[in-house]
Amino acid sequence: MAIITDVVRDYADFGPGDEDWLHLLVGDWQLIADLAFADLVLWHPAPDHSYIALAHVRPSTSHTVFHTDFVGERVRKDLKSFVDDAWRTGTVQETSGDGSMHIEAVPLLRGGRVLAVLTSHTDVGGSRLPSRLEITYRQCARDVLRMCHLGIWPDFTSPTGSRRGAPRVGDGMIRLDATGAVEYASPNGVSAFRRLGGSESLEGRSLSEFATMLMKDRRMSDEALPLVLAGKMPWRSEISSDGVTLSLRAIPLRDREKRYGAIVLCRDVTELRRREMELVTKDATIREIHHRVKNNLQTVAALLRMQARRMKSEEGKQGLDQAMRRVATIALVHETLSQGLAQSVDFDDLIDRQFRLAAEVASPGQVVRTERTGSFGALPSEIATPLSLVINELVANAVEHGLGERDGTITLEAERTVEPTGRQVLTVSIADDGVGIAGEPGDSGLGLQIVRTLVTSELSGSIRWEPRAPSGTKVVIALPVEQRSH
Repeated sequence: MAIITDVVRDYADFGPGDEDWLHLLVGDWQLIADLAFADLVLWHPAPDHSYIALAHVRPSTSHTVFHTDFVGERVRKDLKSFVDDAWRTGTVQETSGDGSMHIEAVPLLRGGRVLAVLTSHTDVGGSRLPSRLEITYRQCARDVLRMCHLGIWPDFTSPTGSRRGAPRVGDGMIRLDATGAVEYASPNGVSAFRRLGGSESLEGRSLSEFATMLMKDRRMSDEALPLVLAGKMPWRSEISSDGVTLSLRAIPLRDREKRYGAIVLCRDVTELRRREMELVTKDATIREIHHRVKNNLQTVAALLRMQARRMKSEEGKQGLDQAMRRVATIALVHETLSQGLAQSVDFDDLIDRQFRLAAEVASPGQVVRTERTGSFGALPSEIATPLSLVINELVANAVEHGLGERDGTITLEAERTVEPTGRQVLTVSIADDGVGIAGEPGDSGLGLQIVRTLVTSELSGSIRWEPRAPSGTKVVIALPVEQRSH
C-alpha cells in the first residue's frame, strides 16, 4: 500500500530510507494497535499548514473508535493543535480528551528529524478495572511506541519472510525480561506451549530453556530459534514437538542504550503446515502421474511403430504411423507438465519442438522449412493437449496436401487479443506456400475430422480455411483462453 502520495513527497523533508521506514512501520503496526486496543493514525503536514492522514489501522483485539476511514483527509480542529505540538516539539503528547477517549501523539524521529506523527486513540468510556492481560498488553504497546518515537522500530534488518502463519497478538503473547525469563504469558500463549507437551507454568522460567526441554529432536531446530526464544533478535522461527508446530516471532524491547525485555508472539500452525505438506505431496504426485502417462504413451507409440514395420499393406502402415504421431504429440504435453508445479504449459517452448518434428515426419522425401511468429503464452493442460493435436494434424495436412511433393515453407503464427467485451482470444494460423485450395475441405479424412471435433468440442473455438497470397492455403483457428488460462 502506497502511503506517501506524490503531493506529500514533493514537500516532505525525507532523507535516504525515511519513506521506506514509514512503509515498513505501516506494514507492521497492526501489532501496536492490537496491543494498545487502539486505532492508530499516521499524520503528515500538508501545504496548507494542516495535517493529512496517510494511513489508519483498527485493532483486532477490541472495537474501533472510528467507523469511517479518513485516509487522505485533513485533521479535525480539536486534534490539530495536539498533533502540531508533537510535531513542533518532537516529544510525546498525551491527553484524555473529553474523558471518553485517551489520545496519544507520538512524533516519529529518524536522523534527528520528525518524519510523521502517529496518534493512538483508545476508548476509555465505561472503564472498569483492567485485567492483567490488558495491563501487560498496553505496557507492551507503550514500549513499542517508544521505540517508534526513537526511530529504532521497525528494524530494517528484521527478515519478514514470506511463509504463511506469522503469529499475531491474539494468537499468543509472552513478555520476557532482559534475561529471557517469562514475566507474563497470555492464556493463548500458555495453551500453545502446552500443545508442545509442557504442563508447567511458564512464568518465571527461561523460555529458551523451557522450549528446549520440550523438543524431542533438536537436530531439526532452526539456528535462529534460541535467539528468538531469548528475545535477543527481531526474527521469526518455528519449534516442533510431538507433531505440533509453533510459529514464533520476537520483538526485542530496547532504548538507545540497552535491551530491557522482549515480546514473543506464538501461533499454533500445525494444521497449516500439514496442509502445506499435503499440497507439496499432491504436486509431486501429479508430476509423477504426468511422467508415468508420458512413459506409457511412449511405450504405446513404440508398439505402434513396431507393428507398422510388420504391416504389408501400405495403407495400414500409413495409418499406424499417423496414430503413432498423435500418441507422441500427447506424450510431449505430459512430459512438459511433469517438469513443473503448475498445471499449465509454456506452449511456445512445447510447440517449437513439436512444430519442427511434425513437419519432418510428414516430409521424408522433401525439404520443408518451418517459421513461427507470435506467442502462445502459458496455456492450461486442458487446452494444450487438444491444441497440440490440432496443430500437429494441420501441419501434416499442409505438408502432404498443400505442398504435395514440392519443397516449401510452413508458417505458424499465434496472437492473443482482447475483444471489446473483455474476452481474451487466441488466434492460431497455419499456412503453406503450396498449390492452394479452391474452397473449404470436406471431412473425408480422419485427420480433418479430428481437427474439427477438437476445435469445436474441446477448445470451444472456430476454424476456417482461406487462400494465402500469392499461393498456398491458410487455416485460422480462434479460441477463448481467458477463463481457462489461470
